[in-house]
Amino acid sequence: MSHPLARITADEINQARGLLAAAGALAASTRFAYLGLVEPEKSLVLAGEPVPREVRVLLLDRDTGLGRDCRIDLTAGAVTAIAELDPVAGQMPILDEEFMVIEEILAESPEWLAALDKRGLPVEEVRACPLSAGNFGYPDEGGKRMIRVLAFHQPDPAELVWAYPIDGLVAYVDLTGRTALAVHDHENAPIPREKAEWDVPPRETLRPIEITQPDGPSFSVEDDVVSWEKWRLRIGFDMREGLILNQISYDGRPIVYRASIAEMVVPYADPSPARFWQNYFDIGEYLFARYTNSLELGCDCLGEIHYFDATLIDERGAPRVIPNAICLHEEDYGVVWKHTDLFNEMSETRRQRRLVISFFVTIGNYDYGFYWYLYLDGTIQLEAKATGVVFTSAYPGAGYPYATEIAPGLGAPFHQHLFSARLDMTVDGVRNAVDEIDAVRVPVGPDNPYGNAFARRTTRLASESQGQRVAEPAAGRVWGIVNPEVTNRLGQPVGYALHPAGLPLLLADESSSIHARAAFATKHLWVTRYSPDERYPAGDLVNQSPGGGGLPAWTAADRSIDGEDIVLWHTFGLTHFPRPEDWPIMPVDYAGFTLKPYGFFDRNPALDVPRSTARHCH
Repeated sequence: MSHPLARITADEINQARGLLAAAGALAASTRFAYLGLVEPEKSLVLAGEPVPREVRVLLLDRDTGLGRDCRIDLTAGAVTAIAELDPVAGQMPILDEEFMVIEEILAESPEWLAALDKRGLPVEEVRACPLSAGNFGYPDEGGKRMIRVLAFHQPDPAELVWAYPIDGLVAYVDLTGRTALAVHDHENAPIPREKAEWDVPPRETLRPIEITQPDGPSFSVEDDVVSWEKWRLRIGFDMREGLILNQISYDGRPIVYRASIAEMVVPYADPSPARFWQNYFDIGEYLFARYTNSLELGCDCLGEIHYFDATLIDERGAPRVIPNAICLHEEDYGVVWKHTDLFNEMSETRRQRRLVISFFVTIGNYDYGFYWYLYLDGTIQLEAKATGVVFTSAYPGAGYPYATEIAPGLGAPFHQHLFSARLDMTVDGVRNAVDEIDAVRVPVGPDNPYGNAFARRTTRLASESQGQRVAEPAAGRVWGIVNPEVTNRLGQPVGYALHPAGLPLLLADESSSIHARAAFATKHLWVTRYSPDERYPAGDLVNQSPGGGGLPAWTAADRSIDGEDIVLWHTFGLTHFPRPEDWPIMPVDYAGFTLKPYGFFDRNPALDVPRSTARHCH
């Protein structure tokens, strides 16, 4: 029998589709928007009790636009629930099939054709860029399955279309009715005409670097369980969240039950009438893990590599395998500790090493890599890498306050990339608590007569309302996740500290639509009481939702989080003011966070790292 958290298999996808067909739930117009594991209650998994293997399937009827939420017990071989979904509360994620018909739909729109004709553009040279519509309360869009479309000129199929934005033109498309509900031609902005020259002659001065491990890697993999040094974890994958790390432990001691990137939002700052609506929930609206790259040896990862394939469901209900979706390797990371002592002539150096678990997705113009790092000293780190092509516009002119001119006449609107990491913590057990720790000045007084003292202030977060926090870089603020029931040899509660980068949160106004829909991005930290159904910080059905779901709804109950089974939701990311250097393909930009042991060990856990052999130091 497979582990309760084992990844979905092709056989399970086929079984689920067969059961839905037998139940009469499938028609010619039915499409599969999602299939994923219904994870069992944590306590049952940790107790090793047998649990049924269940999956959740989201179905969309392309002819009616209606969605259904289905639950299937694969162990029993039965469909256990089919619920009709309210299209006003939120729509199914957007399908590839819907993206593919946008140009056909717009080719039947007289208003769209007239706008292109005015610009002297042949319709066959225009690429329609379909984008999630959001929710702005327009009466004629209520309950309709919508998408908004910007356009780019592509005079040559080999060129990057992002160099030629057709600015000022936007279409609002009804996907179910397959018609342009509205075409707005706000202005005939000049189309930039400089090519995006990305395939330039390579420099010839770089000599090869070879990463070799002549004795093989130090990790082992068995049934998706990875063991490396004192670390152990289980690899998971979901077509919405992508890579999942389950049951992370060090030397047999649990630290994190489940870690994933549960949501991300990309809000744009250009208020122009053609673009004010631009914001994307790449995970909730697009299920971005569907676009996971198949990684290639020697390019995305280096060294001795173990790959994991990902098995997803396609929109017709068949299994779809992404080979080499997840990359596992280890790499040198400089010095872990070093000392040359004045008194005993000690001179010692030990090298740091980290295990790297990663995957890359391409979602429209952007490419995102997610790299989880495990270190020899017990540190856990997540690094998100953003690259690809910035979304472009025509540049209105010198001094425009909401975009950068990155090439002649070509603009790149300001925007943010805000991620939400879901960290289901089990630091030496299920009952945990969170302390906010700040560095504080101590005023001159009887206890500090010379003014040199400073201290730390520790505040226990008692409830979900108190667990909504903002980083404070000037105070060096960290959040300590402790187990009040377990102490180290010094009598201190064992713990891990979340170190945030403390970069800007959501910058849109509080009255904006995106502020309501992406409320998770208004705090760096949310702490909630564990519930197996609370998976997505912006709500379950994000596409065209009015907002209010997810974290704001859950925390309204203000449950206790002091010494309870808790989940941390950490917002991190980038505020991107594009540079000319970001064009035509931007160098990688980085965002992330770190979890460091804080009293979890009795002393430096990397003392036993061996010396490097001489042949590896020269």
